[in-house]
Amino acid sequence: MFGFVGVNAQKRPVLNTPKYDRKPYHFGFTIGLNSMDFQIKNSPLVLSVNPNGSFVTDSIYSVECIKQAGFHLGIVSNLRLARYFDFRFLPAITFGQRNLEFLIRTPTGFTSKVMRIESTFIELPFLFKYKAKRLKNYRPYLLTGTTNRIDLASQKEIKESEKPKFRLEPIDWYLDFGFGIDYYFYFFKLSTEIKYSMGLKDVLKRDATQYSGMIERMSSNLLIVSFHFE
Repeated sequence: MFGFVGVNAQKRPVLNTPKYDRKPYHFGFTIGLNSMDFQIKNSPLVLSVNPNGSFVTDSIYSVECIKQAGFHLGIVSNLRLARYFDFRFLPAITFGQRNLEFLIRTPTGFTSKVMRIESTFIELPFLFKYKAKRLKNYRPYLLTGTTNRIDLASQKEIKESEKPKFRLEPIDWYLDFGFGIDYYFYFFKLSTEIKYSMGLKDVLKRDATQYSGMIERMSSNLLIVSFHFE
């Protein structure tokens, strides 16, 4: 009998950092990857739709946003609001790029032009985190909030060889939705997180070219995978 109890006691999992979630606040750092995208709405003033769904404005036949991978580095600051609720502020710097591929009609057929738009964001996310009940050494969670992003690359000088090229508005606000899992280790907590960040503003600066004239609205979106060490 005593041997059976002893075997069961040995099988019980070790609960790492059992008092971690009672801390009023804690800090850490975050690293991760992102995929940037543009949500493009065609201009009704110059729009002519073909049967295949593409559109024509003068010589431009269609435009497609090609996503590119980027990365970010940041700081984690977490304030405990209640047993299952936290408030989080995660300032970070984010690097990324989006390519716009224009299909252009010519007298002899079609050609393409790729416009590379780089972004370097200083981002200031303000998030609310809802945590489920801890299960041994992990805990799933949901989060939502807003992020203010300042695009430093939007003011970068455009080289003559890069023209024509869009300029973006330097400041944008985003709505954030995501989920993740906290993993409790002996000395720290690791969180894996997936977040979708949806831009609220039209970020395109209009110029005199047909490239910007064909677009009524262009908003910015990001899919972000993060690893938080806290």
